[in-house]
Amino acid sequence: MKISVRKAVRADLQAVLDLVIELAIYEKEPDAVTATLADYQLGFDENRIQILVAEDNGRIIGIALYYLTFSTWKGKMMYLEDFVVNEAYRRTGVGELIWHELKEDCKRQNCILLKWQVLDWNDPAVKFYEKHNATIEKEWWNGKIYF
Repeated sequence: MKISVRKAVRADLQAVLDLVIELAIYEKEPDAVTATLADYQLGFDENRIQILVAEDNGRIIGIALYYLTFSTWKGKMMYLEDFVVNEAYRRTGVGELIWHELKEDCKRQNCILLKWQVLDWNDPAVKFYEKHNATIEKEWWNGKIYF
C-alpha cells in the first residue's frame, strides 16, 4: 500500500462525491446527498471548496472537503464539511495522513481554527478527534433552513 495525499483536481470530483455518498450511508442517511457532480464542479470552479484526496496506486480512498469561513469570535477559520476514508482503508493510517495535511493546509492559510461536526454516536470518529486533542463541544445545537 503506497498512500499519497494531495490537493484534488477537477477530475477527482466524481470519486469525491462517491466517498461523500459512502459517508452518508455510514451515517444512516443514504438518501440525504442531493448535491450533484455539477454542484461539486461549480463549487470547485468557484473556489468555494477545497479538497484533499488520499490515493492508493491512483485510486482515491479518502477525502477531506473543507472551506474558508469566518468566526466572529476568533477570526479566519476553516470548516471541515466531510472527512471520510473508504471502509476498506479505515484503521490503516490513511485518516492520520489526511488529518495531518489538513492541519498543515489550515496553518498555511493562516486560519485561527478548524471546526467541524461529528455525530454523537460515531465513537470511532470522536475517539480519533480526541486523540488529536480536539475539543468536542456538546453545548451547541445545530440549526438550519432548507430553501
